[in-house]
Amino acid sequence: MFIDYRQDHLKVVREVLSTLVYPVQLAVNMPIKLGRNLSETLVSRKSLMEENSRLREQAHLLNTRLQRFDVIEAENLRLRALLGSTINFQDKVLIAELMAVELEPFRHLIEINKGRRDGVFEGQPVVDGGGIVGQVVHMGQFSSKVLLITDPNHAVPVQINRNGLRTIAVGTGQNNALLLEHLPNNADVKTGDLVVSSGLGQKFPRGYPVGTISEVTHEPGDPFSKVTVIPSARLAQNREVLLLWLSGEEGNHADGETKD
Repeated sequence: MFIDYRQDHLKVVREVLSTLVYPVQLAVNMPIKLGRNLSETLVSRKSLMEENSRLREQAHLLNTRLQRFDVIEAENLRLRALLGSTINFQDKVLIAELMAVELEPFRHLIEINKGRRDGVFEGQPVVDGGGIVGQVVHMGQFSSKVLLITDPNHAVPVQINRNGLRTIAVGTGQNNALLLEHLPNNADVKTGDLVVSSGLGQKFPRGYPVGTISEVTHEPGDPFSKVTVIPSARLAQNREVLLLWLSGEEGNHADGETKD
C-alpha cells in the first residue's frame, strides 16, 4: 500500500477492480434510484394535477366573469339604444323591464315591471330603440300589460315618411308583420318605404318609426293594395322598453287613470 501510494504501481489493478465492481454498485443503487425517481414522479404528478385543477377553476371563474361582462355590455348597448331613440323627445320617459311574454296566435301581450305606482296609465305608448312597441292596456300596482302592435286588435295611425300618405297599420297576429289598410291600387307606395306614426289620435308621438314596407300586392278585382310592413321594434328580442308621456299627460295621468 505504501509503495502504491508513493509509486502508484497498482493503478491498473484498481481500474480493473473498479470495472468489475461497477455492475454490483449499479445493481445496489438501482432500487434506491428507482424509488427516488418514482417518488419524485408521484410528487410531480400530484403537483401537476393540483395545479391543473386550480387552473381549471380559475379558467371557469374567468369565463363566468367574461360571460357576465358580455351580458352587461349587451345590456348597456340596449339601454343606450333605447335612450338614444328619444334624443329628440323632451317629455318624461321611463325604462321598464319585461316580466312575461304572451305570443298566442291572436293575442300578443307583454308584461312589464312598472305599474300604477310609477304613473303608468291606460293607453300609454311603449317604444324601444327601433320603434313603436305597443300601448298599455292594463295596469296593476306594480306591473302592467302592453298590447303589441302586431296584435290583431291593435291599430296605429301612420303615414309614409317619403310622401306623407296617411293610413292605418293593423296587427296581423304574426310577430313580424303589419298591414296597411285602405290604400288604393294607385297609391304611391314602394317596397322599402319607412312608415312612421302620424300623431293622429294623440296616442303615439308623431314621426316615430313603425316599420318598413316589405311587400306590395295588387289582387285582381280588389280596389285596395295589400301592403305588408315589417315592424321597426325588436318585438321578439326586447328585454327593456320605454314608457312615454306626451305633453300634458303626466299631470292628467298622475293617478294612473285613463284620460277621457
